[in-house]
Amino acid sequence: MSEKKSGNPRCVCERGRTSTAMSNPFAHIVEALDPNNPDHKFYNLAKLEDPRYDRLPFSIRVLLESAVRNCDGFLVKQSDVESILNWKQTQTQSVEVPFRPARVILQDFTGVPAVVDFAAMRDAVKKLGGDPENINPVCPVDLVIDHSIQVDFNRKSDSLQKNQDLEFDRNRERFEFLKWGSKALRNMRIIPPGSGIVHQVNLEYLARVVFDQDGYYYPDSLVGTDSHTTMINGLGVLGWGVGGIEAEAVMLGQPISMVLPEVIGYRLQGTPNKLITSTDIVLTVTKHLRQVGVVGKFVEFFGPGVEALSIADRATIANMCPEYGATAAFFPVDHISVQYLKQTGRDAEKLDYITRYLKAVAMFRDYNNSCQDPDFTQVHKLDLSTVVQCCSGPKRPQDRVAVSDMKTDFEACLAAKQGFKGFQVTPERHHVKVPFQYNDKEYSLSHGSVVIAAITSCTNTSNPSVMLGAGLLAKKAIEAGLSMKPYIKTSLSPGSGVVTYYLKKSGVMDYLFQLGFEVVGYGCMTCIGNSGPLPEPVVEAITQGDLVAAGILSGNRNFEGRVHPNTRANYLASPPLVIAYAIAGTVRIDFDTEPIALNNEGKEVFLRDIWPTREEIQAVEREFVIPAMFKEVYEKIEKVNERWNALNAPSDKLYTWDPKSTYIKSPPFFDGLTKELQTPNSITNAYVLLNFGDSVTTDHISPAGNIARTSPAARYLTSRGLNPRDFNSYGSRRGNDAVMARGTFANIRLFNKFLNKQAPRTLHLPSDETMDVFDAAERYQKAGLPLMILAGKEYGSGSSRDWAAKGPFLLGIKAVLAESYERIHRSNLVGMGVIPLEYLSGETADSLGLTGHERYTVVIPEPLTPRMIVDIKLDTGKTFQVRMRFDTDVELTYFHNGGILNYMIRKMSEN
Repeated sequence: MSEKKSGNPRCVCERGRTSTAMSNPFAHIVEALDPNNPDHKFYNLAKLEDPRYDRLPFSIRVLLESAVRNCDGFLVKQSDVESILNWKQTQTQSVEVPFRPARVILQDFTGVPAVVDFAAMRDAVKKLGGDPENINPVCPVDLVIDHSIQVDFNRKSDSLQKNQDLEFDRNRERFEFLKWGSKALRNMRIIPPGSGIVHQVNLEYLARVVFDQDGYYYPDSLVGTDSHTTMINGLGVLGWGVGGIEAEAVMLGQPISMVLPEVIGYRLQGTPNKLITSTDIVLTVTKHLRQVGVVGKFVEFFGPGVEALSIADRATIANMCPEYGATAAFFPVDHISVQYLKQTGRDAEKLDYITRYLKAVAMFRDYNNSCQDPDFTQVHKLDLSTVVQCCSGPKRPQDRVAVSDMKTDFEACLAAKQGFKGFQVTPERHHVKVPFQYNDKEYSLSHGSVVIAAITSCTNTSNPSVMLGAGLLAKKAIEAGLSMKPYIKTSLSPGSGVVTYYLKKSGVMDYLFQLGFEVVGYGCMTCIGNSGPLPEPVVEAITQGDLVAAGILSGNRNFEGRVHPNTRANYLASPPLVIAYAIAGTVRIDFDTEPIALNNEGKEVFLRDIWPTREEIQAVEREFVIPAMFKEVYEKIEKVNERWNALNAPSDKLYTWDPKSTYIKSPPFFDGLTKELQTPNSITNAYVLLNFGDSVTTDHISPAGNIARTSPAARYLTSRGLNPRDFNSYGSRRGNDAVMARGTFANIRLFNKFLNKQAPRTLHLPSDETMDVFDAAERYQKAGLPLMILAGKEYGSGSSRDWAAKGPFLLGIKAVLAESYERIHRSNLVGMGVIPLEYLSGETADSLGLTGHERYTVVIPEPLTPRMIVDIKLDTGKTFQVRMRFDTDVELTYFHNGGILNYMIRKMSEN
């Protein structure tokens, strides 16, 4: 079966120019994959007859194929192909190359603002005299609605239905808008709510592995507006997360301009211990690669140990790629990949051409054949037999803790000063207990008490081995007479309907339900902060005792304030360990020496007594995870949601904005846009709005989670006539810039040096008043005063939230000065026209004596060049130099246009 037609994937259009195979300088290497079927061709890279090709990492071969196929001498040049072939010599020289992914994937939190921007861009193109229908996806786009559902109900037999009903009631406007987008915009498919998590749906259903489109075979590749898009690399599909702004440009036919990356080879060997899960492996890999330093690089896995990992195991490792900082974590396609495609219901014809094509272009991997090992920038190794059971936390995913050390590590964190591994609790309060009543029974909480236990997110729920492992652990726990404290908020949000299917068929779902792990929805839920409310008595006890309560989740992010405001310690763990810590009721336990709990007869039960082995799990997996269930679930995925089907949405090509809407609003990004470019001016006498240290994440910057009742966003919504129960979450209101600007830097764990404490507030320097960040920014803007941010290392790490750049732009921030940036966030800043500045090597705010109370003039010279050094002058008379982090000529073009979207509007408005 060929892919649905969606425009010519081989063509790159710019001002009416079209490149086809006939004008491609590499047309001579086109041939039929099957001589008996000449209508299905491919670019045979072997015919380049270049010995460098066989030494390229497999991930770089994907970049090369895209450049060869799309070479038009305009956006993609022959010199770009040469640069990629010459990767070994040029990888460390910041060589810029274009990359045109085969498709784009969105989730609804990031997808709604993308569709909002498309609607607003159509209006702007029309105002400039162009054809608004030029604003249209050129390549296939899939949008999966998975971020809207919250855990409002749990431990009830109808929790799933109640949560889904609430999701629709809260998000009807957003859903109607998205449905408009699916009608008005070509090449956009929307997967309705209730279908699963975007990355698991991508893995099980959307992934092509090899495209068969318009008569050509070529590798599947993608970018997505979620940082964990990298999960698809586990199936041998090259993809990574980009900002929503950058994704929109790709949707409009622009190649990504990227610096040719270094590729770190990661050799796996050995076999995991029988008690080890994929989560233990990935948390070990995450810590190791974070220590190695792979930010902005590709990681490519090889070695005989890869064959010990299922595709779900590989996908779990690839999913966590943002947590160790790499751009992509690639597992080339092998025979196990093909077996997975068969297991998930792909047809035999597809499996045949996938295998034959990848072998023909030397992209099919045999991990036991070291002769296939390519050149790498560096090589690092892991012996899987050395991996131990572990978690990560209490505040960052890279902070791995062996399960055997959890108790002592947590107690050390209690005593340590405030930081990534510290809560600064005074010694006399380490063993405080706070009694409370719940359902007419008395309980008590102390530091380390588990109050949230969630099996959630695609990191683990893509993996039958850990999901069935959790089910078998639940079965053994029930049979041993164990139960769970009823006040713990437990939840199970599978990655897709397939998970529910095999949990039920294997007979373990009833045991999960008995323990309290009922299916509450199909979406990210707790992992993105949609954990819903905790019982009021629990919140009161935590507040009364100022307790460091714990959340335990099988997710991929545990930054401060993300999971729930009342869980200061949050640990990532495998689904079986989530259940184990929930049964124990605390993270202050040594499972090796202490019983997990007393059973209903008062007998001690240890975790080792109920922990399932890999052999037990694999036996159940072989029997119950079968192709038929994947086919049954996905054949009806786009039609099964009746409430989605019943939604009425307009089909007009221009969206009719409703001025009363508090969800969907035309953004001000294009107000006053002219066809003519404006010369960028120096930033003169800017004030510092916020002064940060290291590791400020997009969770700190971008609005996420619940809307606090005393926040500027709450005041705005109240002024629009809404009650607090109708506020919904920031994520659900990403289509309204007025809400999002007010929620920028509204995280309660924001640590601003001006205040020297955690609070979503700052100092308005001219008046010396402390106020909410938005209120201070608004006052500066009304006075016509430009703003900057000072920051330390890894500014913008975390999720690839475009509002982490859009929000600061709307607050009037013209530049950020940091020691280093997370890759996607820096790109997003560029896309919004905010200047990313970086201290020169060895320099910091402290070494330069900067307090943030100075006023800053950033001198912008002409002409600008990539990564150039510029001067900053302070009102104190001091001058120093910084690097302007526009890394490529394309990024400079975007900056001169005031951002990437402005550039696209001007280009699409040309007659």
